Amino acid sequence: MFITFEGPEGAGKSTAISAIAERLRLSGENLTVTREPGSGEIGRQIREILLHGEGMPPETELFLFLADRANHVATVIRPALSRGEVVLCDRFSDSTYVYQALVRGLDPEFVAKANAIATSGIQPDATFLLDLPAEVGLARLGSKDRMDREPLEFHRRVREGFLELARQNPDRWHVVDATKAPEEIVASFMAWFAKSGAPGPSA
Repeated sequence: MFITFEGPEGAGKSTAISAIAERLRLSGENLTVTREPGSGEIGRQIREILLHGEGMPPETELFLFLADRANHVATVIRPALSRGEVVLCDRFSDSTYVYQALVRGLDPEFVAKANAIATSGIQPDATFLLDLPAEVGLARLGSKDRMDREPLEFHRRVREGFLELARQNPDRWHVVDATKAPEEIVASFMAWFAKSGAPGPSA
């Protein structure tokens, strides 16, 4: 099963994923926990450029994310799914569509096609959107990277972009109130997981 976690900055994805992974491992699940950008040596180098480099055109940003994703799918995600593992991923192709198409303004059709190439057709079985107001998420951050430092309106549009995707595909997306205590978020996920079964990789 391939499960992704999306949300605006400061939503608490990393904290939630870590706690969920611990619970799943205790229940006997074989897991791979990963993230974008930044998996493997290539991913770490791309992450450094994306989050701490100088300002860059939206097109450059897009292709860096896509390069990271293509490597990530080929070297981490697909092999883990082939082993029958549950994969928990912090951000995936939906983030690129929201940030680069809906917010940065690149052609949505092109971004969708480019995403399909980078993912080799793999799509999440389920996506959890940790949703909260942009102001709340940004206030939670300590140090801020290049993306975090975008104007407040940018982050508001990111949140709305994720919510729009969730409205368009309610079967895959599960919206979680990220202002709740972390243990409530974990409990909500575990309740869903217990009911879901394990359909296996979608591609």
